Amino acid sequence: MGRHEQREQVFTLLFQVEFHDPQDMPRQMRLYLEGNEGIGTQKDADYIEARCQAVRERLPQIDRLIDGNTEGWDRTRMGKVELTVLRLAVFEICFDPDIPTGVAIDEAVEIAKKYGQENAGGFVNAILAKIVKSGD
Repeated sequence: MGRHEQREQVFTLLFQVEFHDPQDMPRQMRLYLEGNEGIGTQKDADYIEARCQAVRERLPQIDRLIDGNTEGWDRTRMGKVELTVLRLAVFEICFDPDIPTGVAIDEAVEIAKKYGQENAGGFVNAILAKIVKSGD
């Protein structure tokens, strides 16, 4: 499984955060990983779980960055797909030095286009560009 596929799996798992209580997420993650035929190896499953957990642990910081760079948009008004894509991308940009910023943005835009609404790619790109420009 390549990085792109892993990233999509992390996105899909993170998407569930919006629909479950935080204390239920470990169980939901386990169910997702155990029942997912698209995850090839245990190594991939371990990476996806660890990555999702790392993003979840930083959600307060990530959400502050998103809120601080979205004029006229409250996170509660954003589509859940777009919010999840932004959360993952902000984590990669701000907290993972192994992923180049351009790669994180490009991947986020592609995922937003695939799973989000019609203009999701442009919306995500604009917010991420603003976050990068602000240097937060």
